[in-house]
Amino acid sequence: MNRIYHTLFSFVFLMILSQTAQAQRSSAPRLVWKVNKVDLGTLLEEQGPQVAEFSFTHTQDSLFFIEKVWTDCGCTTADYTRDTLKVGETGTLKVSFDPASGAGFFSRMIVVKGNLAGTQDTLFIEGTAVPYPENPDATFGVKKAELGFRLSKVNMGEAFTNEPKFKHVEFFNFSKSTLDKSELVFQGPSYITISQVQDSVRPQERGLLLISYDGKAKNDLGFFEDRTVISWGGKQKVELDVMADVFEYFAPFAKENLNTVPQLFIENKEINLGTISPNAMHNRTVNLTNKGQQILEIRKIQGNCECLKLEMVRTSINPGETLEMKVTFDPKGRFGIDQRNIYIFSNDPVNSVQLVVVKSRVE
Repeated sequence: MNRIYHTLFSFVFLMILSQTAQAQRSSAPRLVWKVNKVDLGTLLEEQGPQVAEFSFTHTQDSLFFIEKVWTDCGCTTADYTRDTLKVGETGTLKVSFDPASGAGFFSRMIVVKGNLAGTQDTLFIEGTAVPYPENPDATFGVKKAELGFRLSKVNMGEAFTNEPKFKHVEFFNFSKSTLDKSELVFQGPSYITISQVQDSVRPQERGLLLISYDGKAKNDLGFFEDRTVISWGGKQKVELDVMADVFEYFAPFAKENLNTVPQLFIENKEINLGTISPNAMHNRTVNLTNKGQQILEIRKIQGNCECLKLEMVRTSINPGETLEMKVTFDPKGRFGIDQRNIYIFSNDPVNSVQLVVVKSRVE
């Protein structure tokens, strides 16, 4: 009886091992793609079709070849390696997208089917297509030298300290000269770079500038506006104002650690001075408390007006400790309802920027 039981147990165990090994083999990827999504960025209609290239490696012992490729839109076409591949060999898939097919953000799916069971993978291309304007003079109404822009300033939005922020800016060449990428000269702070995307932009054509803003290299927090200058071979000198809100980046952390990180608690986020005279200074204090279990560092306190003076005895707050921030408001030269903002930057990873409002009526 024991021999029968032992034989049956061994058989069941071997069956489980066999099924597990088969499941592992079936779940193992037959193709390893270098990337499964390509961002083509901003595409101008007059640039014509743009190509995204994917590369893959065949990982199985059997011979492999691509049987068919489907795309979800007639605006994309695909060309691919048609050779039969052995294990370890690589192939490519090139997907062409026509930006004249639409306007705005696009995301297209490509399905790749191979001759081996289980080799059906999904890839994506995305970007933003910009159609050619019917009236360039009206569309690019902001003239700088002989170039036209849609807006007078470049707003980079939020820039964090972990990686540079990139943005494409469209312009129109109203001049009679071709603008060569190699001749572009940039003047500005080291944390901003500007380059031309196309090799050349001919007269009456659009071009793209790629602007990069490095929040870490800026080494400061808050809102900033910087003046930059670009020119091509000493010609077409263009001044561009670049704006950005720089924030400190904090890596994600587990929910159970929420109470251990620094936590900034502000007792009163609104200071209402009521009706005041413009001829006297007004002082108030704001209590800042660290409710976390690690030291809270106040990175920066910034008012949106020179009429505010902000003072703290120190910028480190121990766990459970409360420090005062002294606020002095000078209403000289102001009249009527007034509101001032105070921004407090700290290493609180949940609320790294908090706002205190100062309200008054100056009479």
